[in-house]
Amino acid sequence: MYKYDEYDHQMVATRVEEFRDQVRRRISGELTEDQFKPLRLQNGLYLQLHAYMLRVAIPYGTLSGAQMHLLGDIADKYDRGYGHFTTRQNIQYNWIKLDQTPDALAELATVEMHAIQTSGNCIRNISSDQFAGAAADEIVDPRPYAELLRQWSSFHPEFLVLPRKFKICVIASETDRAAMRLHDIGIKIVRNDAGELGAQFYAGGGMGRTPMIAPMIRDFVPLDQLITFSEACLRVYNRYGRRDNKYKARIKILVHELGRDEYVRQVEEEFAHLLTQPIEPPLAELERIRAHFTDPAFDPSAPDDLDLSDPDFRLWVERNTTAHKQPGYVIATISLKPIGGIPGDASADQIRLMAQLGRDYSFDELRVTHAQNIVLPHVRKADLHTVWQALDGAGLATPNLDMVGDIIACPGLDYCSLANARSIPLAQKISQRFASPEKQAEIGELKVKISGCINACGHHHAGHIGILGVDKKGLENYQLSFGGSEGADTSLARITGPGFTEDGVVDAVEKATQVYLANKQGEERFLDTYRRIGMDPFKEAIYG
Repeated sequence: MYKYDEYDHQMVATRVEEFRDQVRRRISGELTEDQFKPLRLQNGLYLQLHAYMLRVAIPYGTLSGAQMHLLGDIADKYDRGYGHFTTRQNIQYNWIKLDQTPDALAELATVEMHAIQTSGNCIRNISSDQFAGAAADEIVDPRPYAELLRQWSSFHPEFLVLPRKFKICVIASETDRAAMRLHDIGIKIVRNDAGELGAQFYAGGGMGRTPMIAPMIRDFVPLDQLITFSEACLRVYNRYGRRDNKYKARIKILVHELGRDEYVRQVEEEFAHLLTQPIEPPLAELERIRAHFTDPAFDPSAPDDLDLSDPDFRLWVERNTTAHKQPGYVIATISLKPIGGIPGDASADQIRLMAQLGRDYSFDELRVTHAQNIVLPHVRKADLHTVWQALDGAGLATPNLDMVGDIIACPGLDYCSLANARSIPLAQKISQRFASPEKQAEIGELKVKISGCINACGHHHAGHIGILGVDKKGLENYQLSFGGSEGADTSLARITGPGFTEDGVVDAVEKATQVYLANKQGEERFLDTYRRIGMDPFKEAIYG
């Protein structure tokens, strides 16, 4: 994984001290809240319903054991003993005290972490495939390109005050595990017919009030022009993106209103101009970064078999592990979705345990997923039972990856000042309704995603079953949608009809699974059956 150089260290240390002075001036009254707000947002600090919330950046979801361990310590020292892992591969602390925030940021800096540009109208944390560097189906590890983009976008003077927040994702496989086409810019590393590596660009995706799937805008950009083309995309957006209406300020609206072809024309024009300017870092810089992402020292003699005589262990292996590119190893996903739990939450002790497991059994590396889980990317099969036992003892061995209990949910009205409805209690109720291992096995893959407001932090538009909390005459109401997908077959969910109460939507989800089970053919997933038979049978069962 990437290690800071002297410039990274200086940049983060300087920002901590700048923010310490800004906090001092806010507390003393020298700065009003209106003056302080843009400053704190650039440092990942939000003012939520009950307290400040600090969002810490985890670039492309990659963490060392030391970094993960400190996240647990931060939860104990500055929060209430837990952290919340997000759909942006970051972590949030919901009970931060303003006067302690600079100290927390200073401690994070000791392990090469920060909260810079995790909020505000700037380029946010660059996300990537949580299985990067381990998956058998990737062309290359996409993280060096994500790191190059991180370095380019950090404090970029032209893009610190964009029309709206901006999100970039980089993948390098046909299987999209990172919702790439639902980003403002999605980048897929590909090979052309000559076998050369390059980047395929998508622009104008996003969720929120007006969900859109990003169209491809260029099928191949040479790697020595990656930053230049990215800059061209951002310049056109920054020039023409709306600043008079925040609901129409995202790049997806610009691409939609201009039309894909006109946006491409303007980007290509800007790109041609920028190619005459010396803005692209030399390929030697990419090679320097790439050297930080070499394969760990895999054991070529690691046994490739597993003793699955323990039925509980076997179930967890079947559901929560994925094939690795290296024989004798697996990718293990730690579910942060225990039955009845809060999706994405982990206690300080659990965070430190995962850190230790990463150190001991995964070459000192962990990943955060956009589905709010944690990955140990390189686990020897010979060590897997020991890892599972440790997880099981800490309440972290729920075998539910991509199943009905593996629910994505935003913090909702329990924390967020923007929310219209609670997400957490609803996720807990659905998890409890489908707690039976037999029922989960019968249903199979079913991705449920819950957002407490139209901003879609819970990615409900991309759920096989998506749920959106809305305010209906002062009461919490929940819209139900079917048919979303964030993968290579990206699609947006369709609303079923009138909304439900909290308990009513749980009943509706159960009825939907019954329709699926009554109509599925062969190995169809819920999503496949829905696409084949359409909405009508589901609406009839749900609404009568």
